[in-house]
Amino acid sequence: MPPIKPVITEYQWHQLVCPDCGETTRAPWPKGVPSGTYGSRVHATVALCTGSYRLSKRTTSQAMADLFGVPMSVGTISQCEKTTTAVLAEPVEEARGYVEDQGVAHLDETSWREAGKRAWLWVAVTSWVTVFVVRLSRGGRVARELLGETFSGILVTDRYSGYKGYPVRWRQLCWSHLLRDFEAIRGRGGTSEAIGEALLEQAHQMFTWWHRVRDGTLKRSTFRSYMTPLRREVERLLEAGSQCGVAKTEGTCREILKRHEALWTFMQVEGVEPTNNTAERAIRPGVQWRRGSFGTQSQDGSRFVESMLTVVATLKQQKRNVLDYLTAAHEAALRGEPAPSLLPQSDQPSQAAA
Repeated sequence: MPPIKPVITEYQWHQLVCPDCGETTRAPWPKGVPSGTYGSRVHATVALCTGSYRLSKRTTSQAMADLFGVPMSVGTISQCEKTTTAVLAEPVEEARGYVEDQGVAHLDETSWREAGKRAWLWVAVTSWVTVFVVRLSRGGRVARELLGETFSGILVTDRYSGYKGYPVRWRQLCWSHLLRDFEAIRGRGGTSEAIGEALLEQAHQMFTWWHRVRDGTLKRSTFRSYMTPLRREVERLLEAGSQCGVAKTEGTCREILKRHEALWTFMQVEGVEPTNNTAERAIRPGVQWRRGSFGTQSQDGSRFVESMLTVVATLKQQKRNVLDYLTAAHEAALRGEPAPSLLPQSDQPSQAAA
């Protein structure tokens, strides 16, 4: 059983008054001791409640009083969030730099509100690190901000035009979104219905084989040989759809054909999935946060959201404890030291140097 840490409720700051001159002399403030009312664990717990469990500030205030006997006003909780954002700034920035150097990245975005203005919450997911940003733009420049100007890995996304600045040969389009497109094509009737039905049949067959590849029951080389005629048939159907006489279907098929190379990247490159489900799962907590709070009321609030979503998602990927990490980050700040890294242990600078 691990040793129980003592609970410190008070620090006494010794001082003496000179009986001759009346000057007061105080002991120096010790390193690692908070200068405010609350210590590292309280700051970490507040950040966990509002930034991971998505409790409102009033609910968090009540929980801190009821569970821990720590009275806190709503304004104090807001100040705790600002402190946590500042403490996490360096490791979060380091995490963003790490994403730029990865071989595969999944990107997605969802609507947000900041100070009553329309905004977007963006996510970039790699194998070990996930980063979020809140921006007032849905343009491609935000994608470049997340990935850096020199990103040369494979980008997995939906068909949104904001990603078109990346070469098609470096992209993988999400087949889950394509299934929805094919369903819509089938629902338009006439020649479009037959084309949509045939495209869905080919897509379902592809997923059947792909699941066997992931399970290890089908060799990748065999999968590629199976996919060669399927690929030709899908592209033939898209060509037929682009001339079928149904305007919406023609437009959809032409758009897909412009990036047809990006339909098949997963066949050739190991580690690339045919869907963007990874990013969609990662951004879901942000969607739930938005529904509960209707976004953020300031830029400070948005910085807290993106910092905490980055920390929680990344630590979850690495199976690290969020509360312990946040506590250690605040303790490091009190000692004047950098916060612990969010990178996997093998990629941390100190490890690399060793």
